[in-house]
Amino acid sequence: MNPSTLIGMIASVVLLGVLIFFAADDPWLFIDLPSIGIVLVGTMAATFLSYPMGEVLRVFKLIGTVMRNERLYTERDIEELVDVSRLWMRDDPVLVEKALPRISNPFLRTGVQLVIDRIPEEDILDLLQWRISRMKAKEAAEAQLFRVMASYAPAFGMIGTLVGLINLMDVVASGDLVVIGRHLAVALMTTFYGILLANLIFKPVAVKLERRTEQRVVLMNMVLQGISMMCARRSPSLMRETLNSFVAHREDEIRDSTDRTAVGAGAGGGVGPTAAGARPANRGGGRST
Repeated sequence: MNPSTLIGMIASVVLLGVLIFFAADDPWLFIDLPSIGIVLVGTMAATFLSYPMGEVLRVFKLIGTVMRNERLYTERDIEELVDVSRLWMRDDPVLVEKALPRISNPFLRTGVQLVIDRIPEEDILDLLQWRISRMKAKEAAEAQLFRVMASYAPAFGMIGTLVGLINLMDVVASGDLVVIGRHLAVALMTTFYGILLANLIFKPVAVKLERRTEQRVVLMNMVLQGISMMCARRSPSLMRETLNSFVAHREDEIRDSTDRTAVGAGAGGGVGPTAAGARPANRGGGRST
């Protein structure tokens, strides 16, 4: 299971437990089946009206995707691309074609196959960019499905509140506090469930799917850059460093976080101690030669 998803689920359960068992005299007041039914059934009904059957049924698979700890195997893709590029530098397409079945990334495999087939670089990049755009559009629509459900749930919570208030107005003249309290509970609990489902399930799933798409797009753009360098017969070493820059996690692009060299703030705006191997500044005021 995805660690962040597990932590979020545990934190949600703890939050609800604190709210229900420590902030209420009777925890069972928060269990109201009619309120849950109004929100869930209403949200699903509106979702089925908004989307085709196939897209709605994908909801369960997408929730499984969020729960699963999915790895992208970026380092493996870099190594495979560098190895194939090294074979391509030998100008022997047969060796590259023999190595093709060992490439596990289908997007990378398609790009290498096109290079072997001597397809012009512009056509290869156009095709791969189109596949990236198609993937982004498909997964953006999947995340949007959950955002739409997050907007429906509070709305049906308000509908349940209106139903409870209408029923409350019908019996308020009788003065029966038990009946009045039951209708008032339905009126309030539906709003509670609607907001809870929207902000603890639907919206978090949408955000996680969007973040997953961003990571996959970065990986596909890295492969795209590698295919472009392979077409140009760039050095495998240069390719490795270029591709690593796509996935490097740096806190500061200018200075290494482990660098302990102090930065000076002198009147001339110069820096402090120079790096190892650098020519020291001329202290005599003249131009160094």
